[in-house]
Amino acid sequence: MILEAVGSALLGAVLAWAAVRRLSHRLPARPLVFCTGVAGALFGDFVTHSALGPGTVLLSLLGAAIVSAASLSLLLRPARRLRRRSAPA
Repeated sequence: MILEAVGSALLGAVLAWAAVRRLSHRLPARPLVFCTGVAGALFGDFVTHSALGPGTVLLSLLGAAIVSAASLSLLLRPARRLRRRSAPA
């Protein structure tokens, strides 16, 4: 159980690092991204482990990766500013 939690935390950190490396212009500060990635992975591991029970390490890590990626995607900002056109009078 401890190794599973450490593994999912490392997986979340790797996903956060990849997101920062690839999409740094669209993400907030790095510490927030790394904390969100690790927390999302730990939460995903917890939920998957609770739902499936012990003995499903690979599925728990898959759940951790999915929830971590989903929580990191919530931090993304639009690539450029949206121009709002006023309605013609």
